[in-house]
Amino acid sequence: MKKIAAFCIPAHGHTNPMLPVVAELVRRGDELRFYSFGEFKEKIEKTGAAFVSCDAFLPPLKKEEEEKLKKVSATEMAIQDIRITLAMDAFLRAEFESFRPDVVFTDSVCFWGKLNAWKYNVPMVVSTSTFAFNRMSSRYMKNSPREMADLLLGLPRVNRELNRLRSCGYKVKGLLSLIQSDNDTDSVVYTSKRFQPYAESFSEHYLFAGPSVFADKQPAKHADRPLVYISMGTVINDRPDFYRKCIDALGGEALDVVISCGNSVAVESLGELPDNVKVFPHVAQPELLAEASAFITHCGMNSVSESLYMAAPMVLYPQTNEQEAVARRVREIGAGLMLEDDSVSGIRKAVLTLLTDPDYARAAEACCADFRSCPGAAGAADFIESAPHPSGGVDGMKS
Repeated sequence: MKKIAAFCIPAHGHTNPMLPVVAELVRRGDELRFYSFGEFKEKIEKTGAAFVSCDAFLPPLKKEEEEKLKKVSATEMAIQDIRITLAMDAFLRAEFESFRPDVVFTDSVCFWGKLNAWKYNVPMVVSTSTFAFNRMSSRYMKNSPREMADLLLGLPRVNRELNRLRSCGYKVKGLLSLIQSDNDTDSVVYTSKRFQPYAESFSEHYLFAGPSVFADKQPAKHADRPLVYISMGTVINDRPDFYRKCIDALGGEALDVVISCGNSVAVESLGELPDNVKVFPHVAQPELLAEASAFITHCGMNSVSESLYMAAPMVLYPQTNEQEAVARRVREIGAGLMLEDDSVSGIRKAVLTLLTDPDYARAAEACCADFRSCPGAAGAADFIESAPHPSGGVDGMKS
């Protein structure tokens, strides 16, 4: 039996893939403490893990800082992550001294998980909720001029925060060492080798486990009355304008539409709905995708993974550079098309193209089979329990 300390940032897209793995570890008898936030308490406790609240260490945000986080500012996210790490310093020192974990299982951008694993010399396995990004696969990421300016102008502020970390005994070389994948760190990635860009450049320290989902359901499409599912995820989902265009585009068509709009948009604000359209704040997404013949998505990694796991082809509408990278890969395997025109007519055309061209469905079915052949949560649990892993084999970044 292992003692495992799990860490994640307060984000659904990062927490959700960890939960099936955590549930499997607990089922095996491992003792697991999950350091997270109140919003995720119920989900975590359902896995059987001990939930440890970290809410007290979230710093109060100025309005300007909050707005930058909503716009997915890499600089602001890095600074807030460092400040949370510093706020948790004494608390986690006491936790590591009393619990004495055998392994740290931490999200890839959860600085306090990584930094404390290094500080206390505990074997670490990184949970990678996106693609694994190194200098080769990062070619899929194209930073906009705004994002580049944010990174460059914010570097002095980030460096000041990094110096504060070093003064508290944290071993950190630079920001890149905290966020980029390397070939010496044990990592679980929730996709397949086939779907991961430049998979050959990653060492044997990487387990491509496939999508991490609780749903056991098999795809069951209804060709006579297709279901179109629409979601913009859990972060940048305050898009009533886009939901209304989708309703206007698909209302009255010979298909059914389900929209998941999140908590930022009131369902009643979208007006009277056509008979074939239903809108909910939240849905059981994997179960719905099992029946969906088309998915209009923001291209978050979790959403795309669940879609392909359930053989649902996609209309791709990315909002960030990371989502652009995921959308690019979906297009390369032929399981989706870009929404180049987000007008009412453009949305209608994209959906009808997806539904009438069988090549998209066939590509999604092939990826479904590939994903379901991966090691899954059980393989990820094996990998975590046997950490640290020895180095060996070909390192594509050094050859």
